[in-house]
Amino acid sequence: MEKNTFSGIKHWWWKVLCMACLLYTVVMGIYSDIPKLNILEQSIRNLFFHVPMWFGMIFMTLTSVIYGMLYLNKGQIKYDVISSQLVTVGFIFGLLGLMTGSIWARVTWGAWWSFSEVKLNASAAGVLTYAAYFILRSSFEDDEKKARFSAVYNIFAFVMFFVFIMVIPRLDVGSLHPGNGGNPGFSAYDLDNRLRIVFYPAVIGWTLMGGWITQLMIRSKFLERKKIGLE
Repeated sequence: MEKNTFSGIKHWWWKVLCMACLLYTVVMGIYSDIPKLNILEQSIRNLFFHVPMWFGMIFMTLTSVIYGMLYLNKGQIKYDVISSQLVTVGFIFGLLGLMTGSIWARVTWGAWWSFSEVKLNASAAGVLTYAAYFILRSSFEDDEKKARFSAVYNIFAFVMFFVFIMVIPRLDVGSLHPGNGGNPGFSAYDLDNRLRIVFYPAVIGWTLMGGWITQLMIRSKFLERKKIGLE
């Protein structure tokens, strides 16, 4: 009995940590004391929700690239299944990142979207790069071709995503995004302990939640394939 209990704890500890971090994030994100920052003011609380979504997307998509490369190397379809589900969850996180960013823009800039803001448009383009991934997968009937082309495109998409979110925005010196145009940047957030003690658990919690969702989706996909005789 004790052995089974210990085994269960080994499998569930990260899920408990995930829920604890997210509960802490929500409560502290709403009620904790925050620094008085120019322009951002109370909207800085969105830091605990908006930024972790992008961290989650990067983690999921990076892991998907690794599994895609494993497929290219070993040719085992299970790696494609895992990679594709990671991309799906990463894409959802990207959409949530855009949504929370739009809400933040509405509060601080007075508009849901600024088409002159390079970082916003580049981030949207980066997410749309992954939308093309799903279109590509749907164009193949054969599992092997689908897996091979998806793995190659996934590498391309991940590189382009970083170009969109890290390289192109740096070319815009007049950006309204935090870190530009007089807005406090991430380095300013990081220096304040009142924000740091909530931000880091938020990143851990949301990323673990992404992993949890991905795990469930992978299991569901394998069961679906087994049901139709593909496994």
